[in-house]
Formats: sequence, C-alpha cells, structure tokens
Amino acid sequence: MLIFPLLYISAFLSALKDIFNKNPQGGFIFLIFGLSIYNTTLSILYQAGYRSFIFLFQPFKEIIILAMLGTMVWHLKERIRPHVIDYAVVAYLVYTGLYVLLPIGEFGFSARLLAFKSTSFFALIYCAGRLIDIRTLEIKKYFHFILVLAIAAAILVLYESVIDTHFQSLTGYSDYIYDFFGQEPEGNYGLTWTFERAESGLKRFASFFSDPLEHASAALLSISVIAGLFTQKNNLFNPSKLGMLAIMASLTSVMFSISRSSMASYFLVIYVYAFITDKKYILHGCHMLIAAGFIYLGYVVADKGLYEYILSTLTLQDASGLGHVVAWLAGLEAMVSNPLGLGLGASGRVSGSLGTSIGGENQFIILGVQIGIVGVLLYIFIHLTTIIYAYKWFPHLEGKERMVALTVFLLKIGISLPLFTANLDSYSYITYINWFLTGVLVNMIMHKQPPGDDAPVRNYEP
Repeated sequence: MLIFPLLYISAFLSALKDIFNKNPQGGFIFLIFGLSIYNTTLSILYQAGYRSFIFLFQPFKEIIILAMLGTMVWHLKERIRPHVIDYAVVAYLVYTGLYVLLPIGEFGFSARLLAFKSTSFFALIYCAGRLIDIRTLEIKKYFHFILVLAIAAAILVLYESVIDTHFQSLTGYSDYIYDFFGQEPEGNYGLTWTFERAESGLKRFASFFSDPLEHASAALLSISVIAGLFTQKNNLFNPSKLGMLAIMASLTSVMFSISRSSMASYFLVIYVYAFITDKKYILHGCHMLIAAGFIYLGYVVADKGLYEYILSTLTLQDASGLGHVVAWLAGLEAMVSNPLGLGLGASGRVSGSLGTSIGGENQFIILGVQIGIVGVLLYIFIHLTTIIYAYKWFPHLEGKERMVALTVFLLKIGISLPLFTANLDSYSYITYINWFLTGVLVNMIMHKQPPGDDAPVRNYEP
C-alpha cells in the first residue's frame, strides 16, 4: 500500500526538480500522477500511522502551481497580451478576494481563506498554463501519460470488481475522512453513499481516485485526450495500440463508476466529436457502445428492472435524483434571498465539514450561494467562452495547438453536465488539468492571433 505515498512524493520531487531547473512544464507530471492518487495517498498514510505526514503532503499541489508560476514570472521576457478570458479570470479572482477581506457571512477569516482557495485557486492554475512557454511544451508526451494513467485505473477497477471490494475499504479511507472532515461512514460498505446506488446497494468503484464521481470525470478527460491526441490534420482518427487500450479503459471506468451524468457526458463527447469531424462511423460505434451500456445496466440492475431504473433516472424519483433536487432548491432559494451571496464557506467543503452546507451537488449553486449571482455568472462566462474559442480555433490550428484545442473543447463539453450534479472543482485531478489546459489553450491562441485582431490566423508568429 505504501507504494502510493512513494509514487506521490516521487512525482512531487521530480516536478519540483524540473521547475527549479527552469523547466516549469515538469509540474505537469505531478498534476497527472500525483493528483490522481492524492486522497488515496493521504488515507494510506493515515492508516499506516503517519498522520503528521498528511499535513506535509496536503499542500504539495499548491506548492507545485506556485513554484511553476514563480519560475515563469521570474523568467518572463515578453509582454503578455490579454485575452477576454484573462480579463474574466482576473475579475473573478479579484471579486472573490473581496469576500475574504470583507466580514460577510458566519465564518471567520481563516475559514473564508480556506473557502477562497477552494473556489478560486483555479485562477492560478489557469495562469500557470497561460504563462508557460508553449514552444517547449511537450504536450504529446503528457497526453500519453494521461492514457497510461487511465489504463492503470481501469486495471484496478477490474480487480475491485473481481474481488467485489472497494479499494477504499483497504486504504483507511473512512477513518481518514472522519478524522479530517468529520464525515462518518455511511451506506452498506462503511464508506459513503457515493460508493453505491442507494436503491439497490450496487457498488460504484473509484479505482485509486477519491470517489466514483472523480473516477468518472477522469474518464471524460481520457476520452477527450484520446480524441485530441489521435485526430490528424484531415480529421482522420488514427489511434495507436495504446490509444485503443485507453479507449477501452475509459469505457470501463465510466461503466464501473456508474455515474449517470458522466455516462451521458461520455457519449455526448463522442457524438460531438463525430459531428465536428464528420465521422458517421463513429456515430455508429457510439450507438453500439450505448447498446452495450444498456446491456450492462440491465445485468447489474437486473433485480430492480432496467425499465424502472431508467424511468426513475429520467423522472428524478430515485434517492440520488431527489437528493440533487432538494439540494438545488435549497441553494437556489438562498441565492434568490441573498443575490450577493452568504459569504465564503456557506456552501461546499468548509460548511460541508460542519454539516451545514447549503445547496451542494451543483458547482454553480455552490458558488452562487457563497459569492452571489455576479460571481457564478463570471464562472459560467469563463466556461462557455472557453468552449466557443476552442471550437472557433480548432479547425485553424495544427500539431500540438490542435491537440489542445480539441481536447479542451471536448473536455469542457463533457464536464458541463457533471457540473450540475457535483462539486466538480473539489476533484483535484480533473480540476487542475482542466484549468491548466485552458490556460495553455489561451496561451496558444494569443501566439497565433495578430495584435488587434480576433480572427484565427494560421501559423502566425508574434
């Protein structure tokens, strides 16, 4: 079990070494191999009796981003031309920063600061991608690392299925989250309700991720990277053997995590990809995958009945769907009553640890409850504008720029639905890579776009 903490510290030291050797892109190593096993590492440390080490390991992810930023700012040699997304990100960061300084809400300064990190640290991750030297960025290598990770996750989840035991039952997960977050074990397996379907007790597996929802979100990242990595200039999709394994691995992950929003998003990504690349055979393949998914669901929920399972999903009459609706209504009511927000910490991780969270299970509502309508509109603007620009520039780019544009476009499309059903920014792996690649995309766009022009121009060099 201690192999995970060893991998975690190795990824951190390797990334830090690269950063200090004036190679900040090395921090990407930690974002992939370190953050994917973040919670597993901490729970194993707790189980092994190294509780004090947890406080040392927790800030590694922030240290890496700050070290990358510091190195890039120190060696910055050209003036940054701002993009509309840059303005929106800075505006969001400044706006939420005011909620730290002003005594709004019931929480003290330290709690507000912790909530600020949860809601706004993505802006610094974005800046790390925005300032990196894209001429030396080996994006193809790091995308291959993501595929290797996806395959490893699928292998572990298949092992979990064979032994019919959650990996988290072996890592000390329950004791860790109870001690650090005050969340008592729930459900039939001594973990949390997230690890099962409440109606049938059906196991949902998380592999080495924090929970099944992060596992499912990681599958969305994988399929988006696969599309970006193996789509050639003429839109020919030509995956390698590793790519084919990764496709099967991502499908395995999304099936065994049994997240309905992520499963729908997974096939949506494939449909959107087939549409923008005009690949009808991929649409047919997607239909086959959906049929296989229904057969799988029909098998695993045979005791309940597939028809009833689908009907309860569509009508939100199952316990999970009703829980979402209740949380959404509570959050929306709080937003209507307090359009400027209840203050940082009123929803999300800080209040969740105290059992007083309002409007959870929806990224937009979690933000709206804390920082009001203006803040959540800025967040939505950043998300939608990134989708628009990625789609706009994808046909006009080549090489690694094209890879990034297509990957970011599909990833943003893919996570749009899960944003409505989970606090997605609490998942370190998907959050850090999502926002880092968003920054990289804008970075690449501004290196291709002539000053004073908003139109895509091929092969422009500043």
